[in-house]
Amino acid sequence: MHDIIRQLEEKRQQARLGGGQRRIDTQHGKGKLTARERIEMLLDPESFEEWDMFVEHRCAEFGMADQVTPGDGVVTGFGTINGRLIFVFSQDFTVFGGSLSASHAEKICKIMDQAMKVGAPVIGLNDSGGARIQEGVDSLAGYAEVFQRNAMASGVVPQISMIMGPCAGGAVYSPAMTDFIFMVEDTSYMFVTGPDVVKTVTHEEVTAEDLGGASTHTTKSGVADKAFTNDVEALLYLRRFIDFLPSSNREKPPVRPTPDLANRTEMSLDTLVPDNANKPYDMKELIHKVVDEEDFFEVQPTYAGNIIIGFGRMEGSTIGIVANQPMVLAGCLDINSSIKAARFVRFCDCFNIPIVTFVDVPGFMPGTAQEYGGIIKHGAKLLYAYAEATVPKVTVITRKAYGGAYDVMSSKHLRGDVNFAWPTAEIAVMGPKGAVEIIFRQDIGDAKKIEARTEEYRTRFANPFVAGNRGFIDDVIMPHNTRKRICRSLRMLENKELENPWKKHGNMPL
Repeated sequence: MHDIIRQLEEKRQQARLGGGQRRIDTQHGKGKLTARERIEMLLDPESFEEWDMFVEHRCAEFGMADQVTPGDGVVTGFGTINGRLIFVFSQDFTVFGGSLSASHAEKICKIMDQAMKVGAPVIGLNDSGGARIQEGVDSLAGYAEVFQRNAMASGVVPQISMIMGPCAGGAVYSPAMTDFIFMVEDTSYMFVTGPDVVKTVTHEEVTAEDLGGASTHTTKSGVADKAFTNDVEALLYLRRFIDFLPSSNREKPPVRPTPDLANRTEMSLDTLVPDNANKPYDMKELIHKVVDEEDFFEVQPTYAGNIIIGFGRMEGSTIGIVANQPMVLAGCLDINSSIKAARFVRFCDCFNIPIVTFVDVPGFMPGTAQEYGGIIKHGAKLLYAYAEATVPKVTVITRKAYGGAYDVMSSKHLRGDVNFAWPTAEIAVMGPKGAVEIIFRQDIGDAKKIEARTEEYRTRFANPFVAGNRGFIDDVIMPHNTRKRICRSLRMLENKELENPWKKHGNMPL
């Protein structure tokens, strides 16, 4: 018995050391935590229950039989974050560069299967050189098994990927199928083919950072949702982020007690929208002043800035926020912003999170680049997402809501539950000047006539009352009452029931 206990402790110690102290020191030297240190920082103290600590690879090729480490390069198990159950896997770069073997993949698949059974989020801390070459097709099969789980878990439990080191080749597709991807500046990167292959095939010279670093994916490609300065900041923000999400699609969003009163008024909002319709203002100011305690977790803040997405709370309960940003491209919808918002709307709908939409949109972005890039199909993604969503939807039009973009932004016609407008709202087919130049094109040479017609159009149509007259707007509200009215609406919608027609799944314009 004593001999078995001694062997157990030796194996545990070996597993905890991963690739050995020298490689751990190398990891620390790069400013990175080890796989186990990351789990300790992410989860509540002493809550982690590890699974498969003693699993080893089964490869005997290329001398691998003599290179065996318990755990095989990934730490898996479950624990809690602020008392809520979470499943986690953390790849260990000190063991074969965190490369994925068949056994490594089996460990990840096991916790993903269990997470779906019990209804708990899965967090992946990725730090891997990719497929373990020595295992050949077994490694590729392991990746495919993980991909299949990602697809099955989608919309069932939240899946979050934190890229904390390299993630290359086939390894990138598992994070790509998860709900959110976060990265760490300077130490993490993602790409399908590395700089050397790119140089060989296309003769382009590019660094790993420029090709697939955190800056690239949070500003240019939109692959990642947010980047953090180091491992510690990333994990602490991840703890905060997971608090906004329900554990599964069977739950409503979590509720956190708040001292912020639901009927709080914010008088400064009455002067937020400038008198000049062409002058921008910061929509984030409205968001921060309306949500509980000004606590707003923005997603993709540095990508497609003409639309804002993220999570806040109202009366302690999580809401998803989508808002046009007049400070960037006048708040126009373009290809990138449509895709960004559509995916977010679908996530909220998957997990029963009410959607609050703030609208100030002059239309879709014109131009050959947008048309050739497929703005029609990409814009339709956002339209489809809002139309399909059955969660509570509350919309507030603050200023412009023109043309098809008015329809797309959670209008009454797309089953918006409660649609408000501020007195400054302008709901029309297009802006007054453009409309007049089409309707009265015969008067274009007469500046005074055009000016008079423009003012006439503005008075008649550039206001919320025509839409209110048709019932497309439920009420015109004072800006300072926005929080109160949204809170009341969400409370009323708490037990909303709405089902789409039965289908295997729709065919959205991908």
